[in-house]
Amino acid sequence: MLMLPAVLTHADVPAVLRLFRETLEQAATQGNVDAAMLTVDGSALKQFDSSALAVLLECQRMARGRGRAFAVQSLPPKLTELARLYGVDGLLQSA
Repeated sequence: MLMLPAVLTHADVPAVLRLFRETLEQAATQGNVDAAMLTVDGSALKQFDSSALAVLLECQRMARGRGRAFAVQSLPPKLTELARLYGVDGLLQSA
């Protein structure tokens, strides 16, 4: 599971994507059976902009590219509203 940081704005995107990529690689090299479903937890997220949605969609793309299912959980209500406003809420499966 990938925990999103408390702050996720445009400046934070490279670090978060790097962490997710490393998580995917570790799961693949360790043969982790639990890695069939990769979940992103947004419960710590307090400050964000639309870049958070871009990160989630890119994480989903990377997970699916490796044959993994992808889900999100505990996203802040304002981020869920933003996803709905941008029309991408249907692309983010809740766990």
